[in-house]
Amino acid sequence: MKRVGRLIILGAIAALATAACAPANAAPSWTFGAAVAPASPGAVAAVGGADSAAAPAVTTGNAAAPAAQAIQVEAFDLGFRPAAITVPAAGTYPVTFRNTGAVTHDVTFADGTKLTADPGATVTGQVDIPAGGETFMCSIPGHGPAGMTGAVSVEAAAMPGMSMDPAPSPAASGGSTAAAAPVADPNAPKYVRRDPAAPARLAGTVHDIDLPIIEKDITVAEGFVVHAWTFGGTVPGPTIRVKVGDTVNVHLTNQGAMSHSIDFHASETAMNHQMVEIKPGESFTYTFKANYAGVWMYHCGTAPALHHIANGMFGMVIVEPKDGLPKVDQEFALVQSEWYLGAQGAPADYLKANETAPSPDFVVFNGIANQYKDTPIQVDAGKRVRVFVLDAGPNLDSSFHVVGTIFDNVIKEGIELSRGNAGHWGSQAVDLAPAQGAIVEFTPVEDGMYPFVTHAFNLVTHGAMGVFNAGDGDPSN
Repeated sequence: MKRVGRLIILGAIAALATAACAPANAAPSWTFGAAVAPASPGAVAAVGGADSAAAPAVTTGNAAAPAAQAIQVEAFDLGFRPAAITVPAAGTYPVTFRNTGAVTHDVTFADGTKLTADPGATVTGQVDIPAGGETFMCSIPGHGPAGMTGAVSVEAAAMPGMSMDPAPSPAASGGSTAAAAPVADPNAPKYVRRDPAAPARLAGTVHDIDLPIIEKDITVAEGFVVHAWTFGGTVPGPTIRVKVGDTVNVHLTNQGAMSHSIDFHASETAMNHQMVEIKPGESFTYTFKANYAGVWMYHCGTAPALHHIANGMFGMVIVEPKDGLPKVDQEFALVQSEWYLGAQGAPADYLKANETAPSPDFVVFNGIANQYKDTPIQVDAGKRVRVFVLDAGPNLDSSFHVVGTIFDNVIKEGIELSRGNAGHWGSQAVDLAPAQGAIVEFTPVEDGMYPFVTHAFNLVTHGAMGVFNAGDGDPSN
């Protein structure tokens, strides 16, 4: 476990650095030397750990294949070495696939041949390479678009001047072009409105929390369904509320089909200690002591972390000061995030999310576009309201603003604007970068509608709007 954890550090950092420019990591085209001998057709066998990368046993290929030829591919986070391979002729070739990354990868050829290796493992098999060559990719969602693609070219087919760059990758988990916005489906299930009320602080000082990892379809706007990856079956995941000094034990079981992990920003722990790969069917307990008050993010850190966050794997942790927060009349928890849609019922589109000038399809509060515009949040005029706000991103800032009010108490990332301060200062909006959180307080002065938005109004039209409805909503009463 410790070794895998150490690899995850490198994998996560490498994923951030390579995801946007992964093709630059591709090795140049090259031709393999002779292998020792061919293995029996169709065999796939585990060869061992990271140090067992010896050439596979020999295979006699079909009539067109050379007698002594092998294909060797290394997977790292997130790419292949080499990504462009040349063989001398069409035929059946033994394949050695070695995973030096921190998470599970596979090499999937366009004909459906697939070899899967855990971190540090090597597997062998064989593949038929036609005269026109063959593309390959990692079929784990997000890995192909993040740069894990390549191609095998046939030397006899390569003409002078022909490019030897990898051909387009197979479409096992999406192609190499960002998806256009899907068309709304009138038959899509209706969205389920999330209760915006902040949860009560957990009683006691030691907390055991079950947080299953669940992959499921979620309607994120009227007519649009995403196959989301979630903590606890919701986007965002459940809000956890404790106080300084509490110990939190989070019990995770991966009920999904791919590896995930978790990173609590409220914790202090080495990345290679607890932010580890949790494979399908496995369980892990993440333990931390809440030493600092604040509004904190938690999220999946499995490479590419951008894709896992963009597809719903995030949530909020509220840590109150040891003596708690002053009592108010109502409390709410709002998480701003973005959806980059792929096809209907598919995961979020990684390539869209990875653009350096992000253009999300929806920007939302608590996972669903316009849900609190469609059904406003009820408050009382003259009563004190507290809102815990988190920008989960993954890419865009928030300028959280409630129309018609002034925040008279703000705590942002540990910096406080106190109610009743000597200068009588107030706040109109709270600026949050991704992963930053704040607590804002205000009092609606009369019955009426108090919309809340991110004050970047191009995002309001994409779903980042809700309404606090004070009293009966009519200021003339």
